[in-house]
Amino acid sequence: MLFRSQPLVAGNWKMNGSLSSVRELLAGIKAGVGGVSKCEVAVCPPYIYVPQAQADLTGSPISWGGQNLSTEASGAFTGEIAASMLLDFGCTYVIVGHSERRTLYGEDDALVARKFAVARAAGLKPILCIGETLEEREKGVTEEVVARQVDAVIEAEGVAALAEGVIAYEPVWAIGTGVTATPEQAQEVHAFIRSRIAQSDSAVADGLRILYGGSMKPGNAAELMAKPDIDGGLIGGASLKAGDFLGICAAAHDSV
Repeated sequence: MLFRSQPLVAGNWKMNGSLSSVRELLAGIKAGVGGVSKCEVAVCPPYIYVPQAQADLTGSPISWGGQNLSTEASGAFTGEIAASMLLDFGCTYVIVGHSERRTLYGEDDALVARKFAVARAAGLKPILCIGETLEEREKGVTEEVVARQVDAVIEAEGVAALAEGVIAYEPVWAIGTGVTATPEQAQEVHAFIRSRIAQSDSAVADGLRILYGGSMKPGNAAELMAKPDIDGGLIGGASLKAGDFLGICAAAHDSV
């Protein structure tokens, strides 16, 4: 089981980077990571830069992972990446069900649950992304949406499987918009997620790290991570600047 005593800050670089910028970013994060030892740090670069992450980060306290994976082990699936390929390059984590995958590429709850299962079976730690759109929030169905997304994994894999992964709550309306859920709004949903899981297994719920993934920045990270059910962050734009990313890691370090 993962332990909530150590928050996790994971950078989702999305489709950003070049050979030179990736080297510079990794070097910058490595240079500052010694000061945030109470926080687990991970980066998820585009697939093609995962070997660079492995080369530069091996021997450091920083983990790395993929942004997505196939449900298939191998075969005629052009453009896909298998769990075994991520493991070949030392990945620890893989993101599943990111809102951009759900909205842009039609990934539904059932497919995301299968990806969670495949990642877990391979020995990767899935970061399961869940969250509501602006329309769903305005309709007042946030809890129904996140419950459905979590329940899909519980029904497919059993609640104990969640202990081998991480959940990231990402209010879709706050991703890349500069709009952030208030710490109170975020805590309310995080507490609901934990209570939902506790209905099936309180020990799993208590031990599970639930990250916030909606435009966390150095300026709001400390206030967010001061909340009792926010155990770190899945960081988008701010993960592309070493100083900003380390600022968030420092807030996580200080929250312990």
